[in-house]
Amino acid sequence: MGLALYTASSTAAGGRQGTVKSSDGTLDLALSLPKGLGGNEKEGTTNPEQLFSAGYAACFDSALQMVAGKSKKKITSEVTAEVSIEKQLKGFGLSVKLKAEMEGVTQEEAEELMEKAHEACPYSRAIEGNVKVKKTAIAK
Repeated sequence: MGLALYTASSTAAGGRQGTVKSSDGTLDLALSLPKGLGGNEKEGTTNPEQLFSAGYAACFDSALQMVAGKSKKKITSEVTAEVSIEKQLKGFGLSVKLKAEMEGVTQEEAEELMEKAHEACPYSRAIEGNVKVKKTAIAK
């Protein structure tokens, strides 16, 4: 392990129908099981897949901005991460669809930046080899 530059800490209690709170109090969220998983999906609650998709989208957009800057490209971007939970041979697993829309580059450049961002993003690196990620780059 490397030298930690920043550490986030959150505590969950009650599983998928409990709560999750960050150590600094910024996050204090109720959880419920989505209808797609047989739950009651209470209004105003979230779930682990939503939290993961939010973090992944933000991290990937940041990586995209970084690699664009290193490539001397000025872009405006928006990243959407769809995280699915699915049945797999060994129980449950995740799959991800990343869509990055970019202004200021050609389609070819957008696809190149998408690949570079995927190599640079800590979330992408953390799940490499464990989670299928479908990437779509769109130049606007």
